Parts: sequence; structure tokens; C-alpha cells
Amino acid sequence: MTEELEQILSQLTQPDNAVIQQATAQLKQAFKDPAIIPALCAVMSGSQNPQIRQSAAVMLRLRVKKHWKKISPNDRESLKAVVLQTFMQETEHTVQHSLSQLCAVMVKHETPDRWPALLQLLNQSTKSSNPHDRQVGLMLLNKVMDSNPEPFKPHYCQLLQLFSTVLQDHNNPTALYYCILTLTAITAYTGTEEMNQMRSIIPSLIVALKHLIKADQDQASEAMEVFNELMESEVSIIVPHIADMVRFCVEVGSDTTLSDSLRVKALSCIAFLIKLKSKTVLKQKLLNPILQAIFPVLVAAPPPGEQDPEDEEDDSGDGTDNDNPKHCAAQIIDTMALHMPPEKLFQHLMPLTQACLTSENPYQRKGGLMCLAVLAEGCADHIRTKMLSSMLQTVCQSLSDSNQVVRSAGLFALGQFSEHLQPEVSKYCSELMPLLLAYLSSLNEAKVGHVTKAFYALENFMENLGADIEPYLPTLMETMLSALNNTENLKIKELAVSAIGAIANAAKELLVPYFPPVIESLKGFLTTTTEEMRSLQTQSLDTLSVLARTIGKDVFSPLAAECVRLGLNLTDTIDDPDLRRCTYSLYSAVSTVSPDCLTPHLTAITTVMLLALKSSEGITAHLEEDKTFILLDDDEDDDHNEEEKGVDDILEDETETDIHDVAGFSVENAYINEKEDACDALGEIAFSTGAAFQPFLESSFQQVYEMRDFPHEDVRRAAFGAMGQFCRAQHQVWTENPTEANHQALLKLLDVVIPCFVETVRTEHERHVVMGVLETMNSVIKSCKEEVFKTPLRLKEISEVIRDVLKKKTVCQDGGGGGDEADDEDQQAEYDAMLQEFAGEGIPLLASSVPADSFAPFLNDLLPLIMSKAKSSCTVADRSFSVGTIGEILQALVNVSGGRGLAGRLSNRLLPVLVAGVKDSDAEVRNNSVFGLGCLAQAAGPIIVSDYPMMLSVFSNLLTKESDLRVIDNLCAALCRMIMSNVEAVPLEQVVPALVDRLPLKEDMEENKTVFSCLAMLYTHSPDLIVKLMKPIVAASSHVFGNKDVDTETQNSLAMLMKEFAQHHSADFQAAVTSLPGEQQAKLSTAMSAS
Repeated sequence: MTEELEQILSQLTQPDNAVIQQATAQLKQAFKDPAIIPALCAVMSGSQNPQIRQSAAVMLRLRVKKHWKKISPNDRESLKAVVLQTFMQETEHTVQHSLSQLCAVMVKHETPDRWPALLQLLNQSTKSSNPHDRQVGLMLLNKVMDSNPEPFKPHYCQLLQLFSTVLQDHNNPTALYYCILTLTAITAYTGTEEMNQMRSIIPSLIVALKHLIKADQDQASEAMEVFNELMESEVSIIVPHIADMVRFCVEVGSDTTLSDSLRVKALSCIAFLIKLKSKTVLKQKLLNPILQAIFPVLVAAPPPGEQDPEDEEDDSGDGTDNDNPKHCAAQIIDTMALHMPPEKLFQHLMPLTQACLTSENPYQRKGGLMCLAVLAEGCADHIRTKMLSSMLQTVCQSLSDSNQVVRSAGLFALGQFSEHLQPEVSKYCSELMPLLLAYLSSLNEAKVGHVTKAFYALENFMENLGADIEPYLPTLMETMLSALNNTENLKIKELAVSAIGAIANAAKELLVPYFPPVIESLKGFLTTTTEEMRSLQTQSLDTLSVLARTIGKDVFSPLAAECVRLGLNLTDTIDDPDLRRCTYSLYSAVSTVSPDCLTPHLTAITTVMLLALKSSEGITAHLEEDKTFILLDDDEDDDHNEEEKGVDDILEDETETDIHDVAGFSVENAYINEKEDACDALGEIAFSTGAAFQPFLESSFQQVYEMRDFPHEDVRRAAFGAMGQFCRAQHQVWTENPTEANHQALLKLLDVVIPCFVETVRTEHERHVVMGVLETMNSVIKSCKEEVFKTPLRLKEISEVIRDVLKKKTVCQDGGGGGDEADDEDQQAEYDAMLQEFAGEGIPLLASSVPADSFAPFLNDLLPLIMSKAKSSCTVADRSFSVGTIGEILQALVNVSGGRGLAGRLSNRLLPVLVAGVKDSDAEVRNNSVFGLGCLAQAAGPIIVSDYPMMLSVFSNLLTKESDLRVIDNLCAALCRMIMSNVEAVPLEQVVPALVDRLPLKEDMEENKTVFSCLAMLYTHSPDLIVKLMKPIVAASSHVFGNKDVDTETQNSLAMLMKEFAQHHSADFQAAVTSLPGEQQAKLSTAMSAS
């Protein structure tokens, strides 16, 4: 059979399809004979043609992979012997490679201990005095270990000794390469006993990599992965060597003679290290050396005659080109901004940036602007409060730079500022809008790349303007509509469609006059099916979703059903993940406006979305091999013979390929985004459609729950968000239809979801996923209240996880990681502070959901952690968060059983913190403190009366010198809370006139409820006092009526008060009304006749 088999295999390598097909059929027959195994062994070890030896090894591997149990014990033993013998006598690298992969698959079935000959061979070859034997032995070791790291655990200590020897073998780069790859493979599985050995290897690992770089940069680049693996699985191994590692990576990253991919690897290592161990980097004073090294990379000019990728005219503006050193240098600064205290970062960074911005060299100016741009997200508070106007001035000046490269960077920076520095940046509207509009109109439409950048800046800036966009609307919409109707260029149309979405986010119903022409254009784009229209269509769907949410129900509802049909038609005819993703967002938006339009299509819609979640398209695991040609497999001729069920249907042609292939990444992204948007949409649709979604809830929940471990963090975050929405949806269904079955379904959901949230907050590595989970958990507690706490230990679990975040004990806070950093409490990265804010926001929600006595012991643990952030040395954001949270906790205690007693017991601890806050230099801190004092008076009741004189004197001092309108509004409300809580303890004759004098409220419209409830109460308690103040009270009321920021309940009860005045004090009331301007009089009479 051997010769016959060799004949067939040689035919398979012919360049003739007919021959290949015939050989394939013969091979299938041959596979039905058990003698195929020894025959393949014979060919593999005896054929003269290396290609055929390799094919035989591949066939055997596939056979072993799927049918090991069906191979007879004798054949197994002889195969074990033959493969090792063949391996040692083989001279061709490709065949050795295939043989080592065959061994790897055999080890999967036979544990290492059941194959002593393999261990012996590995031992001899890797320690051989012949360098070639060592290389081959290490290759075999690498393949075998790579696919079976765990079974070799007992041998790790011995292996690590071997590695520390091999790493000294600097003249044998191939051996170094395979040694480092194997070290990478076992890192994730090492335990504490191997730690010290691993630690001691690091210095020689760095030296070995330097030698490997000289020999083979591609292999070195792949071997550098070892650092990421070490950091990810056991960062404490690296901590003692951080300085050496940073020095090495910085050297490689700045060496312009090396390949880009190697430099990118080295620079990404630094970014990853900063993300995981920013405190250690700061403590070991590595910040400055890193900045000094990466700045030259950031500001390097491209080779003569070339441009940076993002400046090339055909740049699509989607930032897919991340694999260049300059981009990585910017990413390092971005990572620093996200993970380091701004004060420390800016101290080292600003002098370097300033020097670039004033340089004669355009690439230095560009680098300086890129640096400002990437700081905006991580250091937003610091920039907004301390340096916004100077940074904006720099960026605006850059828009008139003589060099387009610099102008482009300025536009990018402006877009980043607009996105991250809200609300302060919008205050510069009157300077920036004319500047951007003028810039846009001066551009040549042919330079699409640059036009894209200008649109990016304009769009990000407009999006958050709100009603301030009104004066610019005519110009903006004229520009956009003319682009939709006149330009031939599809990219420009796409930019205009996107900009209309941004305008709608700001303008909301102000956009109604322009709605018909916009909708006509969008419909036109969405009904064609040509390929080149695709990205314009996805953008049109996105903008349609924005319009659905912003333009107003009355305007959009008539179109809702048609939109759903448009979406379904598109996905029926076109298979494109980006297009599908945008239809999900559209259905989601429509569900918020007219859920009934979605109900008939829920089956179709959920089916598509659940398929997207199940699909593994676009996700390639790191494959072991390159599949090139396929043996067709028809099961019919097998007579259902079990033996042949999985005839080896794939024949692979072994090549040394590296599957970590970056080129495939953008394809993957579309599928990842699709999964993320499917989760988001399922959650929102479930919540909006309520009972109609019930038949789909369980299947949707199961599929979304599966996504909680998905490798990409954005999908995990979206899955947790949707799980929270499903809980809220079920709660709403139960509230509307309180059956026992609906209640049990809710409790069952909560029992799965809440423990999953708590566990994720503790163990998840990605900070923004944890923020998302905390935010979602808060929304579930807010909606479902006491239902969340039906399980006895639930309150304790949630309180403790909040405490862990406030104490920085979770994994994503680098908590529990060897605690080698004395934490500089008052300085941390802004995002770390934000994470704690999300946790802190849960405390008042807990307080309002359970009886005060159940929560008291946990609140006692949590309060000191909140109060410690009110110290004057803390940042404004921390102080504001601290007093704000205290106020909200007190407000929550007003309405729960036992709340008054608990607030009374806490008053002595909380008063000093709040009183100090009233004197703070920052208006927001003062505002929150004033609010907190009012809530304390309301929650604690009579027990706090003895502190009233002191509180009133603090307030009256503030009232005389306060200029911030919101603080004044909150002062009025706090006085009202004090009055309503203990009217006898307030000198009304002095306080009420001063209070009424400050009306109407200017900023905090919600507090109208508090103020007018108090005045109504005073009218029954001391009518004479109120009648004396009738005129200013009536005047203030006239501003409340018809104000869309004041709830109808407040407006109605106020109208009742006015009727009381009119009935019992008609003369005074008439006099007060006639002194008002005509418009106010009309509002007043309309409101009174309506109620």
C-alpha cells in the first residue's frame, strides 16, 4: 500500500485539477483501510520527496486529531516510535515543522508521561552539544508545549532551568527564538513556585532579545510578545525589572534603523506597562526618560517625498493605520493621560510640548498639537479647569498655519477637545463656530482627506451646543443640503449626512423645518443597492436614528413603520455587518418613539441580532496552520459507517505562517461592532417594547449572557448593559401586570445578573468595562429598588463591592497586586477617580431601597471613604463628589423607614464636612454642600434644631456674597427645606423676605418644587407674612408657568396657590398681577384657567 499511497500523494501536488480530483477519490478509498496508518508512517519516513513526506505527516496529523481512539494500540505505539525517529533523521525544515505539529497533536491524546521517549528526546536534543540539534529540539519543544502547556506543568521548573541556559546561547538565534516562544506559551500557566525562577530569567531574556534583533527582526518582533504575556498573566514577575525593560523598549522604539513592526511592538509594550503599572513607572522615575525618548518619534518628519499615513490624501480618516511608531508614541501619551495624575504628567510633558508648538519645523508643531489632542480624554478636568483658554487659543491659531499638516493636526485636536472638554468648551461657541464655518467654506472639495478632518472638528463641536446652535442653523443646513444635492463625490455626501446627525443632536426640534428635504435624501440613499453606496448608507441609517431620537415624536412617528421596513429590506438584500449594525441602532431608536411599529417585526429583528451574537464570523482564533486545499467530503458513500463520519476533509499545506496577521483586523472590527450594537439594541428594545418583548426575553438574555466573557471589552461592556436593561424591562412588565409569574421571572433574572455584576467589578481587567457595570447596576437598583434585595446577602455583597472600589482593591485598579506602591492618596488619574464616583453613586441608591436600619452598618463602613475625599487637598472633582454623595444619601433617607433616626445619628459627623464645603472656593462644591445641609435638615428633623442658628448664619453670610446663580437657587431651596422640616426654629420674618427676594430661580429649575411647596405651607401657617410678599411671589410664579423645565405637578399646585390668593385676597392679587408685563399676565391667567 505504501507505494500506491506515495503515488496518490505525488498526484495531489500536480498542477492539474483533473489529476487532483482523481487522486482525492483514491485517497478517500485508501482512508477506509486501517492499514493507512502504517502506510503513511512508511511514506513519511521513507519517501525521497520532501513535499510528499510533509503531506504524509499532515495526513497523519489530521487522522490523529480526529480519530486517535480508533487507531489500534499497536499502530499508536509504532507511530510514537516512527515519528520521533523520523524527526531526528529529517533534514528539511518544513517537514520537521510538520512532524513537530504531528507530535503536538499526539501529546494532546497521550499525556507527556505516557510518552517517555518524547521527553527523553526533548531532553537530549535541547542539551546536545550540536547547535543544529538544539535548534530542532527547541522547535519540537515549542510546538508540543504551545498546544499543550498544562500537561507539562510538573516539568516547568526543569524547563525554566533549561531556558535560562539556552538564553545565554547568543550565537544560536533560532534556538533563542523557539526558547522565547515556549516561555511565552507557559507564562499564563505558571504558579507561585515558578515565580522566582521566572523573575531571575528576565535580565537574560532582555539580552537574548537584543541578539535576536540583530539576527532576525521578524522573529524578534514575534518573540517580544513574551513581555505582553508576562504583564498580562503575572505582572509581579516584571516589577523588579521594570526599569530595564523600559530602557530596552525605549531603545528599540527609538531606533530608526529597525523595522516599523519591531519598533511598534516595543512602544506598545511601554503603553501596556503604563496601563497596568502607572504607579510603579512614576515611583521609579521613568516618566521623564520615556517622554524624552518618545518625543523625537512623535515629531519625526517622514522620509523626503513621503507623508505620514494620516496626512496622505486618500486617508479614509478611520485611523486604521495604527502600526507605525509615530502613532504608538501618541498612544503612549494617551495612555499616560488615562492612567496618571494630571499634575505629575503635565509637569514633565508641558515643557516638551511647548517647545514643539513654537518650533520652525512643521512636524514639530504637528507633534505638539497631537500631544494636546491625546491629553483631552484622560486629563479632561485638569484642562477644563486650569488651562482651557490657552490650549484652545493655540489650537485655533494652528488653523491658519501655512502648512496643511499642521492645520490637520489642529482640526484633530479641536475635535478631541470638543468631545472631551464639555461643557466648558461649548462656551467658546461664538469664537469657534464662525472660525470653523469659514475654514470649511475655504476648502477645495477635491482634497477629500482634509475636508474629512474639517468635518470631524465641526461635527464634534456642534454636537454638544444644544440650543446655542440656533443662530448658525440656516448656514449649516444650507451647506449640508447643498452638499447632498449637488456634489458628485460620495464621501462628501457621507460627511454631510453625518454632520446633519450632529446638528440634530444639538438642535433637536429646531431642525423640524429642514426635516422633509433631509428625509427625502436619506430615503433615496437607502433604497439603492450598489456596492459603492454602502458607507453612505450606513451613515444615513445612523443619522436617521439620531433624527428619530431628537426631532420629536409627533414629527417622526408617521415615518416609524417605514423606517423599520427600510432597515429590514436592506439587511435582507445585503450581507454587510456594518449595515446590519446600523439597522439595529435604528430599530432601537424607533422603539423609543413608537414601540408599536416594532412589535409586528420583533421576530425578524431579534432573529437577525441573535444570529449576529452567535456568529463566529470575523473572529479567527490563532490557527495552527494555513489551509490551502481541501479534500471534498461526501458522507453519502459511507453507509453511515461511524468510522468514517469525519473523513479528513481538509488537507493542509504546511507553511510557516504567522497568523497574528494585522491585515485581517479591520474586517474583524466590523463583526465586533455588530455584536456590541446588537447587545445595546436588544436591551433598549426590550425595555421600550415591554410586554411585547416577553416571548423573546429568555432567548435574548441567554445569548447576551454568553457574551459576558467575549474577548473584546466593548462587547463585554455592551452585554452587561443589556443584561441590566432586561432586568429593568422585566420589572416594568411586572409593575404593569403584577402576576406571580412575572414577579418570579424578575427575581430569577436578578439572581443571575446581580452576582454576575458584583463578580465582574472585582475581577475584570478593563476599567471602562467595570465603569459600565457599576453604572448599569446603579440603574437596575434605581428601577427595581427593594426587589434587588430579596435575597438575604445581596445588600452585603453590593455594599462590599462598592467599598472595594472606593478602597482601590479591585483588579482593574491594580488592587491586590503586591501592594508595592505607597499610594499617594490625593493624586490619581481622573479616570480612576471617575470609577470611584460610579461606585459612590450606588450608595444613595442602596439607602433609598432598603430600611435604614438594615443599611446602617454598611453605611458606617462606606461614609469615611466618601468623607475622606472632601479634604481641601483633594481635587475639585473629588470634593464635589464627596459632598454631593453625602447630600444624596441624606435625601434618600428622607423617604425610608428609620431614615430620620439614622440621619440624626449621623448629623454630628456630617455637619462639619458640609459647613466647610459651603466655604469652598469652587462653586460646584458650594452648591452640593448647600444642597446637603438642606437635606440634612429635612432628613434629621427635630434633632438638628439646635444647629439651626449656626446653619442660618452660614447661609446668610453666603447669601450676601454669592454670585453663582445655581448656588443661590440651591440656597433658597435649602432654606425652604429647613422651614418645612422645623418651621418654629426659623425666624420667618427675616428669612422669608430675603428668600422671596432671590426668586424666580434662574438655573436649578427642579428646586421650584421645593420652593413653592414651602410657600404654600407657609400660606397656611403664617398667611399674613405671605400676603405681605404677594407681589414678588406672584411675579416669580409667572416665570414658572409654561416653563418646560418645570414639571407639570409643580405648575398645577402653584396654580392652586394662585387661585387661593385670587379668592381670599383679590385686591392684593389683582394689584400684583397688573404690575406684571403683559406676557407674564397672559401666562398666569392661562395656567389658572387650565388647572
